[in-house]
Amino acid sequence: MSGRERVHVGEAFDSNFVAPVGPQLNAFEEHVAEYLGQGLHCVGLSSGSAALHLALRIVGVGAGDEVWISSMTFAGGIFPVLYMGATPVFFDLDPTSWTVDAGLLREELAAAARAGRLPKAIVPTDLYGQSADLDPLEEICAEYGVKLVVDSAESLGGEYRAGRKCGSGGDAAILSFNGNKIITTSSGGMLVTRDAGVADQARFLSTQARDPAPHYEHSTFGYNYRLSNILAGIGIGQMSVLDDRVATRRAIFERYREALEPLGVAFMPEPAGYRSTRWLTAGLFPAAGEGADRETVREELARHEIESRPLWKPMHMQPLFAGTSYKGSGFDEHCFERGLCLPSGSDMSRDEQDEVIGRVAELLKRG
Repeated sequence: MSGRERVHVGEAFDSNFVAPVGPQLNAFEEHVAEYLGQGLHCVGLSSGSAALHLALRIVGVGAGDEVWISSMTFAGGIFPVLYMGATPVFFDLDPTSWTVDAGLLREELAAAARAGRLPKAIVPTDLYGQSADLDPLEEICAEYGVKLVVDSAESLGGEYRAGRKCGSGGDAAILSFNGNKIITTSSGGMLVTRDAGVADQARFLSTQARDPAPHYEHSTFGYNYRLSNILAGIGIGQMSVLDDRVATRRAIFERYREALEPLGVAFMPEPAGYRSTRWLTAGLFPAAGEGADRETVREELARHEIESRPLWKPMHMQPLFAGTSYKGSGFDEHCFERGLCLPSGSDMSRDEQDEVIGRVAELLKRG
């Protein structure tokens, strides 16, 4: 916590707005919309997964539709596809950015158009705080009439080209304020869109789809997905430190990169013009038998009570999705086999960073 959250949560208590809606929720949505710019509309929700679920429903995804989606992502960015009864098709990463391969998507869209089997939506992930390549993604989705929903759960505070903020792309984008993100509302998420009608639908569906009437009237089904007004108060305080926290994470990443890249660690690249949040510091270690591999490093750090974690296991490799269609050459599999996320919390002291660097460097030098 930044220390500012108590003021805004106190205001919620003082006003007695403890229900899911209230002044703090309105203010939090306005803060995020102002931060992102471009005339965007924000709807505070209970989680990033809830935001993705609503976005998929609003753009028209239904049973039997295909949704093309990044394979290397968190499960919460996939499950809403299943909630809609749709079929995921998983896509590989571009090695130059570690985000979904827009060139591969273009090729597959052209083939799908010829076959008359276009997907209903494409969901790219802003992986580890780095924006997907929005320009070609928005271009090809517009060309083929496919909806684009950007999973920006990990990237609030980052930028795409020309200073465009992460979370501002597509027909809709989703944010997460889960406890492991750079800023948090404990639990929570947000749907972001340029379309006021989409935002209105999200508010309607997220509050049990209650029609305007003096009694409870429902012409469709909805969800209890709205963000708590009290948690939104936390979010207002957190927004005041977002840019500082991103700067801290980026500085931590650079310290790791400068120390460990010469020893053979290949860190996640950042294309020209991008500004990743470096939510997590992700790097590729030598293959097993060729030096200090990922598991050797992870286990050594764990022995000293230092947590690190492998990169996301691609969804097409998960037991749940055995046999699901996958497009790509397996670069994401390579990243999973060799990739490790090093500690990168915004409150890490320099001594703690030095300890991680020292222990990893010693292993790498030993080979």
